[in-house]
Formats: sequence, structure tokens, C-alpha cells
Amino acid sequence: MTPARSGPSPAVTVVGIGADGWEGLPGTSRTALRDAEVLIGGARQLDLLPPECAGERVTWPSPLRPAVPGLLTAHTGRRIAVLASGDPMFYGIGRALTEELGELRVLPHPSSVSHAAARLGWPVEDVEVVTLVGRPTARLAAALHDGRRLLVLSADATTPAEVAALLRDRGFGPSRLRVLEQLGGAKERTTDEVTADDWAHPSGDPLNIVAVECRRAPDALRLGAVPGLPDDAYEHDGQLTKRHVRAATLGALAPAPGELLWDIGGGSGSIAIEWMRTHPSCRAVSVERDPARAERITRNADRLGVPGLRVVTGAAPAVLAELPPPAAVFIGGGLTAPGLLDACWDALPAGGRLVANTVTLESEALLADAYRRRGGELVRLAVAHAVPVGGFTGWRQAMPVTQWAVQKTPDPRDPRPGADR
Repeated sequence: MTPARSGPSPAVTVVGIGADGWEGLPGTSRTALRDAEVLIGGARQLDLLPPECAGERVTWPSPLRPAVPGLLTAHTGRRIAVLASGDPMFYGIGRALTEELGELRVLPHPSSVSHAAARLGWPVEDVEVVTLVGRPTARLAAALHDGRRLLVLSADATTPAEVAALLRDRGFGPSRLRVLEQLGGAKERTTDEVTADDWAHPSGDPLNIVAVECRRAPDALRLGAVPGLPDDAYEHDGQLTKRHVRAATLGALAPAPGELLWDIGGGSGSIAIEWMRTHPSCRAVSVERDPARAERITRNADRLGVPGLRVVTGAAPAVLAELPPPAAVFIGGGLTAPGLLDACWDALPAGGRLVANTVTLESEALLADAYRRRGGELVRLAVAHAVPVGGFTGWRQAMPVTQWAVQKTPDPRDPRPGADR
């Protein structure tokens, strides 16, 4: 929320309300709702208000987000109160309204997460919250780690069964689940604890949250929280940046929250996927010219919990002009395509990073020239695996990978703002 300013109060007030409705609201929230000339919210929320809230009642249309500007404009000059479930600034309408208006008054209510943590005796700071409201269930997979506690914000009554099915599919069938419904209201209910493997509950109330205590099955593939997932985690046709090189590559790319990666020559999508797994706000676009591989990237992203990965089927550099500006670029294939390296470099802002890997002499020559002109770091990565040799053990060398990594810096010779070398 923006800092308080002197002058008149904002025309829009967002009021958090819980399942306990009007009775659970403090006096300040009640006053804001009584004084409003327009009351905007979901039908369920508006039904919780008594007749003394006499403002015009307007139900949010669907889809909601695109309707926000027009709806606010239609009621310009009137006192508006917007109803939100729980805390409006926690996965709520408060974010959209702040982006639209820049300033508003927010009167929060305890969120369903706070209620759930209180009922379960779970410290909120030790719990990871995953919302599936308007988002694919597959994004839950990135949060699955043995021993972790999750609170899953449900889209509707079908979400708990979908969560149980995903846990079974991803090797977390022994995880323990409880569903908490209508938290804070007169109809509050918590289901008995059951494992995902044994899930048989019928659909309940659509207003629910799913509590998960993660337990990985003994035979399930272990996926860590840092880059360098096992190669077996990916469906691939051989076009895969192997585990040890992948970990070194992500280290050179240095993902940070909120940043966008271009993954050129996606192959199986491993670099883009593990970039996005480093933080929920990291974004990536994977460019792959082969349609079959592009579809495979999408499947890998879905399975590994980053269904938001954007996959562009086409050849670089031709398709790059259509993409949003990146914070970092990885080139894992197609280095010899005319103009590719320069196009990627030109797209980077000052401070942006570029990392390129190759195993061929032709592409290595291009990277050596780029290193001479641009600086950075040129390294050769070599990995050998122990394998049986008769009755003994020896080393089998994988093809060495040449890697160029560089950060774009401002050009001190050019006085123009934003000029980079």
C-alpha cells in the first residue's frame, strides 16, 4: 500500500470480509460500507451485507481483471467500496486496484491463511502458500519437498481432489492432507487427515484451503531446490543440457526474482525450467524451432511445476523481435545462425547477462571472437563419469562444452544515456 498522503481520502476503499460476514467486521469497515455510494464485489460477498449498506450493488463481471478500469470509470466521482475475501493485498483484488489507481484505502481482514495456520498450529513463517485461484494445478509441483508444509488456496470445490491427484502423480502420495472450509464462519469445517494415496473425500464447500504435509515416496525421484536436477527428471530426445553443465550455466546466468530469461534453442527446456524454479516470480521464454521439441518443453515445464513458461515455436533471430526485453539470454543452440549473437546482445539492457554453450569448433570460433570483442569469461567445462571397464572402473569423458559468459556494461566512451558495449 502506498504511504499515507495529506489531502482528501482516496475515493475507493477496499474492505476485507471473511466467512463470518458482517458480524466479523470491525467498526471502521462497517462505516466504510455504510457510507459507500457504490458497493462492488462478488455475489457471495455482497449477500453478506445487511440492508443498511444502501449503496448501489455491482457484481464483478467475468473475466474480472479486464473489467476493472471500465467499472471504476463508470462510477467516477462516487464513493466506492470494493469487497474482498480476507486480506485484499494477499492474492486479492487490492493488487489490481493499486495498479489501476495508484492510491486506495485498504481495510484488511484476517486471511484464510492466517485462520488455517491458527487452526493447525502451524507458524505462518514456516509455511509456503501456493494459490491455484485462476492458475494451473501444475504450479504446485515446484513447491513439493519432503517435510515441507503447504497451504493451497483452492479455486473451487474440485481443487482438493486435483491436489491429491497431482501429489500421487509426482511421487508424493504419502503426503498428509486436510481441507479447511468456510474458515472463520459459522459453517467452518475441517476434514479428517488422509494421505493423497488414500484420498476419497467427495467435493465439499467451494470456499476452502488445502493443508499439505509433504512426504515423498521412497522410490520417487528426488528434486532439489537448486539448479542441476537429475537428467531423468526430463523427457528428452538427447537435446538436453546435462546436469553438471546445467548447474554451471544457471550459476553464470545468476537468476534474480522477477527477471526474464530468453532460452534460445530450448531443446528440452531444462535451462528455462530451472531458471523459473529458482523463484516464483522468475519468468522465461523458450525459443525452439522444432515443433515436437516445443511440445516436449511444455510437458516438462508442466511436470516440474512451472507451467507459466512461455514456449515460442520458431527460428531465432527472426522471432526475437516479438519478445519482451530480457534480463538474461542463454543460447544453447543455433549459434551459427546469421546475426543471432548480435541480436541477443543488442536486446540486453546494461547489467544484462548472456551465456552461450557449444560443443562444435565452428560455434567455438564465434564465441572466441565475441570474447575478444566483448570481454567476459570463456571457459571449457569437462565432465567424466565412472563406468565399468571389464572387472574394473574407468572414466568416460563427455564432450567438453565451451561456455562464454558476459555481463553488458555501459560504454564509457559514449555519453548517450543507455549506450552499452
